[in-house]
Amino acid sequence: MANEVQKKRILSGIQPSGDLTLGSYLGAIRNWAALADKYDCYYMLADMHTITVRQVPAELRRHTLTQLATYIACGLDPEKNVLFVQSHVPAHAQLAWVLDCYTMFGELSRMTQFKDKSAKNADNINAGLFTYPALMAADILLYQADLVPVGGDQKQHVEICRDIAGRFNGIYGEVFKIPEPYIPQVGARVMSLTSPENKMSKSDKDQNGCVYMLEKPEDILRKFKKAVTDSEASVRFDPANKPGVSNLMQIYSAATGRSFEAIESEFAGHGYGDFKAAVGEAVVELLRPIREETERLLADKAYLQSVYRDGAEKAARVANRTVGKVYKKVGFIDR
Repeated sequence: MANEVQKKRILSGIQPSGDLTLGSYLGAIRNWAALADKYDCYYMLADMHTITVRQVPAELRRHTLTQLATYIACGLDPEKNVLFVQSHVPAHAQLAWVLDCYTMFGELSRMTQFKDKSAKNADNINAGLFTYPALMAADILLYQADLVPVGGDQKQHVEICRDIAGRFNGIYGEVFKIPEPYIPQVGARVMSLTSPENKMSKSDKDQNGCVYMLEKPEDILRKFKKAVTDSEASVRFDPANKPGVSNLMQIYSAATGRSFEAIESEFAGHGYGDFKAAVGEAVVELLRPIREETERLLADKAYLQSVYRDGAEKAARVANRTVGKVYKKVGFIDR
């Protein structure tokens, strides 16, 4: 039991705003399963964050359940990890409002994601889009998380969270644990198949650039056949001069465990057609068991419901303690 107490806590979440991509899997989710033995892991489906951009309600519900099933199919055992839906724990909204009052306007206006999303959704630049870093800080600080797994491009979110927590602690004493970004050693940064200078994203306008985890094998193979390469016809890892080929090599390496040297010699003297087909097939085989298990889990709605209810209960126990402490510090009367 003493061991349990010493485990550092990790919190992470992905918005269920669409289907999970190969990039989400290779860059994040695949690595999460291995963390459960060493850390106390909380993974949320960040549905409150999704509504800064308009969602179709039925689609959001479907994506949330599918994402939960996919998490479990990827090896996130609900017995070892706390899996929960963000909106099922009201403490997220409660703490977010308090933190809004300790977050500076200038800090929020410097956030790159606000600038990016405003440019993409010019007809819906809402207050939530502006203040979402305070909700994100609440997500992390509620659970007194030690570590937050992020890609290198998301470090800014952890930095503003640390600033907000530090400001609050400076006024009221040690209320929040100051989290550290956890950037996993393994985990490929997967780029778009059609524009390899950009990260693979479910919001990509060109759907051929993005491979989804639950996509049909024939669609995955077709997308890899169309992947952008170059005119040199040599399989060589050189991200600066051969971004398309290097991205495919990274994906192939992540799917098969082969080194770049082994991949270069495997395809020496072969055209890109053979190489792209091999990458597509490796990805299909990597994702097949996950797709099949996700479909099986989605057919068992009662089980998924029991997972998210149990997860919300466990998450709320921790989150409510933090909110209670915060409310007391700012001067709210006990209920």
